[in-house]
Amino acid sequence: MGRKVTFATCSLNQWALDFEGNLSRILKSIEIAKQKGAKYRLGPELEICGYGCADHFYESDTLLHCFQVLKSLLESPLTQDIICDVGMPVMHHNVRYNCRVIFLNKKILLIRPKMLLANYGNNREFRWFSPWSRPRHIEEYFLPRMIQDVTGQTTVPFGDGVLSTKDTCIGSEICAELWNPRSPHVDMGLDGIEIFTNSSASYHELRKADHRVNLVKSATTKSGGIYLFANQKGCDGDRLYYDGCAMIAINGDIVARGAQFSLEDVEVVTATLDLEDVRSYRGERCHPHMEYEHKPYQRMKTDFSLSDCDDRCLPTHQPVEWIFHTPEEEISLGPACWLWDYLRRSGQAGFLLPLSGGVDSSSTACIVYSMCVQICHAVKEGNSQVLDDVQRVVNDSSYRPKDPHELCGRLFTTCYMASENSSEDTRNRAKDLAAQIGSNHLNINIDMAVKGMLGIFSVVTGKWPQFRANGGSARENLALQNVQARVRMILAYLFAQLCLWAQGKPGGLLVLGSANVDESLTGYFTKYDCSSADINPIGGVSKMDLKCFLQYCVKRFQLTALISILDAPPTAELEPLTDGKVVQTDEADMGMTYSELSVIGRLRKISKCGPYSMFCKLIHSWKETFSPSQVATKVKHFFRMYSINRHKMTTVTPSYHAENYSPDDNRFDLRPFLYNTQWLWQFRCIDNEVAMME
Repeated sequence: MGRKVTFATCSLNQWALDFEGNLSRILKSIEIAKQKGAKYRLGPELEICGYGCADHFYESDTLLHCFQVLKSLLESPLTQDIICDVGMPVMHHNVRYNCRVIFLNKKILLIRPKMLLANYGNNREFRWFSPWSRPRHIEEYFLPRMIQDVTGQTTVPFGDGVLSTKDTCIGSEICAELWNPRSPHVDMGLDGIEIFTNSSASYHELRKADHRVNLVKSATTKSGGIYLFANQKGCDGDRLYYDGCAMIAINGDIVARGAQFSLEDVEVVTATLDLEDVRSYRGERCHPHMEYEHKPYQRMKTDFSLSDCDDRCLPTHQPVEWIFHTPEEEISLGPACWLWDYLRRSGQAGFLLPLSGGVDSSSTACIVYSMCVQICHAVKEGNSQVLDDVQRVVNDSSYRPKDPHELCGRLFTTCYMASENSSEDTRNRAKDLAAQIGSNHLNINIDMAVKGMLGIFSVVTGKWPQFRANGGSARENLALQNVQARVRMILAYLFAQLCLWAQGKPGGLLVLGSANVDESLTGYFTKYDCSSADINPIGGVSKMDLKCFLQYCVKRFQLTALISILDAPPTAELEPLTDGKVVQTDEADMGMTYSELSVIGRLRKISKCGPYSMFCKLIHSWKETFSPSQVATKVKHFFRMYSINRHKMTTVTPSYHAENYSPDDNRFDLRPFLYNTQWLWQFRCIDNEVAMME
């Protein structure tokens, strides 16, 4: 009958500029797709070079190496008799485009440039690429000589065209084009194109997965059709984690899906679907001949069929239910996968974490333990790549991890850095958690180092600063807190570099940070303290979400030590104890609760509120709790703290991106770091409103 088609889409753990590894993963995905009977294979956006090349896209070397990889793909026997759709940058008329290159049997059928670029959040595509601004227009592209030698083609079609096989028609979208109000699939559907493909590099944010799933379902609900969605997976060299979720949909239903989080470098999703189902759906709901007024798409015809004549007995895929992860599961899985990619690709031998016994550092510890759980599971399931990586990291070719607790002891060192201001409660909480997850735990006293630093200062100045509790000034008090925090950072790096050396083992450890997103907002941490680390898996997660995550870990991993950690008030323990008890608390120091900070953070970034508009919103949402003048006081206090400490974000530890109100100064939250901290005009507007209301 010739109407049933098997498609393949995939999630690949590509790495920026790792052309050798990227080629290998692309070829493996094509091999798996063919084994599953697919005649069309779709890959992620810019998969040949990796999406996160950033300013390397300016380099001619990047374009050269992409074409060299493309040449290897064209020549490979694996790419024969299957339409391959790969992503790479292409320069046409001296303009760089983010492109799909579609080829079959050593012939390039079409180069399709991206038309709608992503330029929000962490995306800066306009910095490196130009959008193709000529809808339904095709030009000739002159191939490099190395490609001409393989294909025998001098020029190939370049532009907004579609691919026409003997049995159907396929049109491309690229990533952000699906999210745009004028998505190309709308016009393509009205022009009779039956199959839409989308190659993406869509990164993880908490509570975001359902957005792209709903968009894919909606794209085929409106006008019918088959939709293939491919996505990158893993850490490709930056703060982002690309979270897979490759999927195939037909007529508004998801019929095949991949994992959102996994340690698989190559995941291929296939589905067999009946083209007649699309035609029947459209026959009742759509009348493109009445609605479509644009110039029709140019069809690149190819003498190839995606279906076989004898397909009567071939079963088709049926709708599946998509079960989304809870935010707590996302925190457990996403940052853990990101950490594993970072560890194995950095060439280091494990992690070191200053474990204070508080919510933040305990959350980081639990994420590392979750990483060990996933590694053991992947090895048990026969993932040879993960096993090879583990053996290389621990420097033991015979090692086979079976128990997360034992693996954690090999990969993870925790240390409690006590001072005279530390309590036994926090020491015991850190020790108990380390014992339950199996980390190699150290107890370090920093008093000698702190007194040595103060001794140097005293020799030079003749002064010895005192805590406020002992009669010192606010400046002395803050300086004494900061020196403790900074000594901890120095010791963390010392132990990370020499811990394994002292045990006669090779390699060093990556230092992990544990400042949450809300503390970064107000700058409630010491610049260059133990929050300064190599990487931070929780830097994009709010305190409220971390507390929920630890409650999840109590049940998921039976980590009962977390119960007392959750019950304890958050404290930095940098000021003297009173009768052995902590008197300093984080929320008292910050002047607001973590819950209030989370609300303020979302208004600042997501709702794009300055001081005045934030006040105008909060007087309504907080009216049951605070008067207008109290709201004004909190808003002013936040913006003073934010602007005074914004400079800290220029040096903050690279953090896993998880929240869309992150204050990360790298690419996501581009703001000044030298403010007029008085905010005279803005605060006067607030005061005028309060005066009128009260």
